[in-house]
Amino acid sequence: MNNFNWKKILLKISGESLMGDDTYGINSSVVKSFADQIDEVVKLGVQLCIVVGGGNIYRGISNTQNGMDRATGDYMGMLATVMNSLAIQNAMEQIGIQTRVQSALPISAVCEQYIRRRAKRHMEKGRVVIFAAGTGNPYFTTDTAAALRASEMNCDAIIKATLVDGVYSADPKKDKNAIKFKNLNYLDVLSKDLKVMDASAISLARENKIPIVVCSINKNKNLTKVLKGEGSFTIISD
Repeated sequence: MNNFNWKKILLKISGESLMGDDTYGINSSVVKSFADQIDEVVKLGVQLCIVVGGGNIYRGISNTQNGMDRATGDYMGMLATVMNSLAIQNAMEQIGIQTRVQSALPISAVCEQYIRRRAKRHMEKGRVVIFAAGTGNPYFTTDTAAALRASEMNCDAIIKATLVDGVYSADPKKDKNAIKFKNLNYLDVLSKDLKVMDASAISLARENKIPIVVCSINKNKNLTKVLKGEGSFTIISD
C-alpha cells in the first residue's frame, strides 16, 4: 500500500551510502539491501527511476582545491556515477528486476544514452531506469540531475536517500541539540541554508511542485515504510 499515492518516483541515492561501513568504494551487501528494497517498491506498482551520486569513488569538487580544473574533476565524478549505476543494475537484475542504465555521457558499450522518451517508455513497461553521469555537464551536481530527471519524467516525488534519517538544524553527528524537522517548505531550506540539496535542485523541484522526501534507506525496508508514511523522514514541499 502506497499511502502517499505516488505513482512515479525518482530515488536519489548518495554515493556515500553505497560504502556502508567501508571507507571507500561499493559495499556489495549494502547494494543488495538497496536492491531488495527497490524490489518491494516495484511490487507496489510504482514506476521508479534512480539517480546515484559518485562520492564513494570520486568527488570532483574536493579535488579542485588541489589545483585540478573543475570541469575535469566533474567529468571524472560523472564516470564514478556510471560505475555505481552498473553495480546497482547488476544487483537488481540478480533478483529479477528489469533495469536499464541511461547515461548523459554516451558510453554505448555499457549502457544506453539518455533519451527522455525512451526512458519514459521503459518506466511504463515496469523497468527501473538508472540515470548515470549526472546532467552530462560540469558545474552541476547529481542533486540537480535528480531534480532535472524527476521533472522530465513527470515524477510525483523525489526520495533523497542519505546517511541521515531526515533534515536537521545542524549536523546530528556533531551537535546533540540538533533539531529534526518533520516538514519544511522549499523556501525554508533555501533561507536557512540547510545542506539538503544544492539550491538549484531545490529551486527546480519547487518550480515543478515535486515534493522531496529526505530519509535513510540503509536500514532494511525503510524505503517501503517511507512510502507508507511511516518510518523516519523529512518532507519538503509547499
